[in-house]
Amino acid sequence: MAALDSLSLFTSLGLSEQKARETLKNSALSAQLREAATQAQQTLGSTIDKATGILLYGLASRLRDTRRLSFLVSYIASKKIHTEPQLSAALEYVRSHPLDPIDTVDFERECGVGVIVTPEQIEEAVEAAINRHRPQLLVERYHFNMGLLMGEARAVLKWADGKMIKNEVDMQVLHLLGPKLEADLEKKFKVAKARLEETDRRTAKDVVENGETADQTLSLMEQLRGEALKFHKPGENYKTPGYVVTPHTMNLLKQHLEITGGQVRTRFPPEPNGILHIGHAKAINFNFGYAKANNGICFLRFDDTNPEKEEAKFFTAICDMVAWLGYTPYKVTYASDYFDQLYAWAVELIRRGLAYVCHQRGEELKGHNTLPSPWRDRPMEESLLLFEAMRKGKFSEGEATLRMKLVMEDGKMDPVAYRVKYTPHHRTGDKWCIYPTYDYTHCLCDSIEHITHSLCTKEFQARRSSYFWLCNALDVYCPVQWEYGRLNLHYAVVSKRKILQLVATGAVRDWDDPRLFTLTALRRRGFPPEAINNFCARVGVTVAQTTMEPHLLEACVRDVLNDTAPRAMAVLESLRVIITNFPAAKSLDIQVPNFPADETKGFHQVPFAPIVFIERTDFKEEPEPGFKRLAWGQPVGLRHTGYVIELQHVVKGPSGCVESLEVTCRRADAGEKPKAFIHWVSQPLMCEVRLYERLWGYDLHFGCRFQHKNPEDPTEVPGGFLSDLNLASLHVVDAALVDCSVALAKPFDKFQFERLGYFSVDPDSHQGKLVFNRTVTLKEDPGKV
Repeated sequence: MAALDSLSLFTSLGLSEQKARETLKNSALSAQLREAATQAQQTLGSTIDKATGILLYGLASRLRDTRRLSFLVSYIASKKIHTEPQLSAALEYVRSHPLDPIDTVDFERECGVGVIVTPEQIEEAVEAAINRHRPQLLVERYHFNMGLLMGEARAVLKWADGKMIKNEVDMQVLHLLGPKLEADLEKKFKVAKARLEETDRRTAKDVVENGETADQTLSLMEQLRGEALKFHKPGENYKTPGYVVTPHTMNLLKQHLEITGGQVRTRFPPEPNGILHIGHAKAINFNFGYAKANNGICFLRFDDTNPEKEEAKFFTAICDMVAWLGYTPYKVTYASDYFDQLYAWAVELIRRGLAYVCHQRGEELKGHNTLPSPWRDRPMEESLLLFEAMRKGKFSEGEATLRMKLVMEDGKMDPVAYRVKYTPHHRTGDKWCIYPTYDYTHCLCDSIEHITHSLCTKEFQARRSSYFWLCNALDVYCPVQWEYGRLNLHYAVVSKRKILQLVATGAVRDWDDPRLFTLTALRRRGFPPEAINNFCARVGVTVAQTTMEPHLLEACVRDVLNDTAPRAMAVLESLRVIITNFPAAKSLDIQVPNFPADETKGFHQVPFAPIVFIERTDFKEEPEPGFKRLAWGQPVGLRHTGYVIELQHVVKGPSGCVESLEVTCRRADAGEKPKAFIHWVSQPLMCEVRLYERLWGYDLHFGCRFQHKNPEDPTEVPGGFLSDLNLASLHVVDAALVDCSVALAKPFDKFQFERLGYFSVDPDSHQGKLVFNRTVTLKEDPGKV
């Protein structure tokens, strides 16, 4: 019974059951661990958390002088010793100081008791280590010894949590190098040799300065020009594995080359029934980028074969987003441009005995193991008459379809080519009451436009057989379909149907709500198009589906905005500060650099008056240890002014709330340098600021944590994606204050509000009232999942 109790106790401390059973076999260790746990529980007055339990196990298993057990347990239970490095230092200290009594002051200094290592310090230390080894990292990539980075960061921050350092190293290395490639999984000596050959033995310094390192760090254009894609050359379609060659193939390819002149041709073919999202950004970059990298052309072709779901606003928005990302289509075309030709080819398919009119209902055609149609062997002449009757509107919707005679790669039999729909088309009006399907339309439109590389996401791989079959069945030029992996994001919903539900329930305002990952939403939030393109380049062109963390996209945004968003000062929750000995009779004009790291980019002017406003959180009457901003006896500097203010009087209202502060000021060089410099505004503009958090995921500001990475997955979120919404995903600050340098800002203008983050002017802004959206914070929040 005692053994069972000990087993339960040891597993509650965080030991695995196997480790707990091994511990029980060692009677001396078991007795010391039980004693340590008992004393810790008495100190805590509650159960022991696993982090503390693991430290207690480390203490019990490594402590030789049992007289010191109670002394060390008290430090662990009170969290004064809370990391493995501190425990190791404590054990070494008691070993080297066997005599009583222990000097607690010396002990605590040697063990780092009370030393707080912030996530920002860890981030800076890891960043410095990576910068020291950046050239070698870029050459060796994931074969570099990452332990060296962790060791150097630990040397700077002796008392930092090793797990936090490792997580930070992993995140920053992933940000620098992108996801692992196949080459990263090879043996190191092979890769190192290959890297030297790829860079023509350039020095590591040259590699960094040129920005062309290897694979994922290349620009998308370089990737698409290089060896990353083993695509066929125009006219050499037949060299592609799986390409079907017929007696007509070579002659058709010859005619194709005469028409195109050997030019690469791609197309981006969206359905105009919704707004483009982040996954489409990869498709846009891939299609337009591959054509551009190879001096080719790319069509923007709308797949407008379903008039029930198509709206004019979607056509316009899609064109806008393609242009916003920096691409210009060679030509904008529509599947409906080719309806007459597609109909003629359907008639020809029937004449060749390769299509027939079927009367099975829609529900009978679903799935992959449908029964063969009883009308499959209907005479060709009968199908021709019936198809003409379909075109003339003699069948109701669902009563008849035209089906092609083939079995697809996924086992689906006889896909539908045409169906009846009595819905006017936005371009052809009432001319047609039958409309072609994707399986029928897409490859034939590619053929008409002489597309060389039909690039599509991997879910269309099962359609490749029908793609080749249909072109060859009609003896027309057959392009090559290439599949690549989709780009998805965790904590995001991109389904059109689900976004409509979000809009309908009021969870978001519309398709461009900045909390969504549609491209219009990202633009409204302030994401620069260059950042989205850079993100797509980092993801790379892979066959495997890629699901990325949102913070990697946000990192790309910071990289761009850091160099392009001029600085300004804003205060979200203001506190009025009166400078009683202001050094001038009137306000001063302060010159503030637009980009402090590069003053050649100019300055803007802001007033500095006797009354300024600071962030309420930058003042505390009773500060906790480590607080470096304004407090009694603790002056702070005002950024860019050259002045330091010191608290003299706190003015409170009837409720006891601090209403204003009275301070004195002095020149910054006239005394001791303050511990901190804070931002401020004077004679400011009042504006509205919208602070966005994720609809799904972690919310630091409101203390909510949502564990589900895939809100669209019903197995992960049984209650449905709406049940897992972050209800505090938008916080509006109605009376934020911003300096007057932004007075003439226009919608989509971007700024860095110093110490707060990057912000973009929202289109809701109007004369006299600017509205800002927070795009991203200045640094990745270490608490985010």
